[in-house]
Amino acid sequence: MSTAHGARARARIEVTAAIKDEARRQLAAEGAARLSLRAVARELGMVSSALYRYFPSRDDLLTALIIDAYDSLGESAEAAHEAAAGSGPLQRWIAVCEAVRRWALGHPHEYALIYGSPVPGYTAPDTTVPAAARVGLLFIGIVRDAYRGLGLARPSLPADLRPEAERMAADLAPDLPPEVVTVLVAAWAQLYGLVGFELFGQFNRVVEDREAFFRHAAGQLAHGVGLVYPQKR
Repeated sequence: MSTAHGARARARIEVTAAIKDEARRQLAAEGAARLSLRAVARELGMVSSALYRYFPSRDDLLTALIIDAYDSLGESAEAAHEAAAGSGPLQRWIAVCEAVRRWALGHPHEYALIYGSPVPGYTAPDTTVPAAARVGLLFIGIVRDAYRGLGLARPSLPADLRPEAERMAADLAPDLPPEVVTVLVAAWAQLYGLVGFELFGQFNRVVEDREAFFRHAAGQLAHGVGLVYPQKR
């Protein structure tokens, strides 16, 4: 790589980072629905046509911010899971749940971007899926390890739900029983509901010791998917 080419590449990386940083400031101040490429360009002292060379549309910029947010959340959850690698499935599950909560409390506007109200007129492309799946794949891995090792307390499954449960299992974790995958998907949704209630104020004047409450709730979610073994593997 020539020196000039390398300098251009570094400059592009720096400008891209500056654009994203300014966009995140706008998210915090105005919300995702009001994100504007022209406003970002103005704050950075750029002409709009120059910014379009980095992000051709608002949706392209939103997609980049969404992928960054999912990746940041995924990295935090994966680090917590790695730190708990010597523990049993239940402890690892709770460690990942607590990492999700900590990240959300530290990045409320980015959490709102990926798990809050949809942005009008925006549809996330498939390129967001790998980053979005990182936390879910951790939970699937924890449950899979328990299923192959200590075992799971198998939940019941209504007969009318079995076809949908089998479809979800085929898509998400073919090696796990459909009834387990069903409650795993429900627990994943409930986790983000718990975090969202805390982050967006629904627990005000309801839950005071939120850390203890969350840890208990995360444990209940784990029990719901059959992780009832606190001992080490």
